[in-house]
Amino acid sequence: MKLRLQNHSFDFSKRTYIMGILNVTPDSFSDGGLYYNKSSAIDHALQMADEGADIIDIGGESTRPGAEPISLEEELKRTIPVIEELVKRLTIPISIDTYKAEVAKRALDAGASIVNDISGLRFDPLMAQTIASYDAAVVVMHIKGTPKDMQVDPHYDDLFGEIIDYLRESIEIARSHGISEERIIIDPGIGFGKKPEHNLQIINRLERFKVLNRPILMGVSRKSFIGIALGNAPAQERLEGTAAAVALSVYNGA
Repeated sequence: MKLRLQNHSFDFSKRTYIMGILNVTPDSFSDGGLYYNKSSAIDHALQMADEGADIIDIGGESTRPGAEPISLEEELKRTIPVIEELVKRLTIPISIDTYKAEVAKRALDAGASIVNDISGLRFDPLMAQTIASYDAAVVVMHIKGTPKDMQVDPHYDDLFGEIIDYLRESIEIARSHGISEERIIIDPGIGFGKKPEHNLQIINRLERFKVLNRPILMGVSRKSFIGIALGNAPAQERLEGTAAAVALSVYNGA
């Protein structure tokens, strides 16, 4: 199974690839504010690349549970200057974490080659055609609700069936707009409209998503289900739990 970008190709039959997450935000739950200015953001991205990241994913809007959306202008101000600088200094692909088509367009103009959309192409009707027009790749993620309300008692009658159906529909949205399957990654959305037990079930049975025949992205770093499993440990004390969740995800197919 391969992911093809304009200047890169990833063969997932050979190994797991690492996406380094750069939150250019003041309020992300684990590192909010640490990389909010351009200089510290760029330094951190370069460090992640030096330490082995295969992709750098840049996000300007926190999507933690209960988060309020920010304006288009603010998201552009946070992300585009960082992307413009990083494409000059890195040879690995840049991903933009956004659900807004205009942010995606500006990021792709600046040199990004992947759009990481937490809504699975649902929140902005122009997103799929925007990505297709640049021959960019897309991460389609499952979310139940919106960041503001997704953790208000999420319920599933069939956890895996509902997530798989949602992701299958996202793949079809992408394909219907001209995005080839080799440019699509799926993400089951750990922590996005899931109770702790849902997240653990997804990690333990991640192979269920192989039915979609696309690379699987997992984002688990320091999330609340890890804190609960560790006896309500705060975000800063979830590193070992994060490593365990990552290892199990890789073992099960990420």
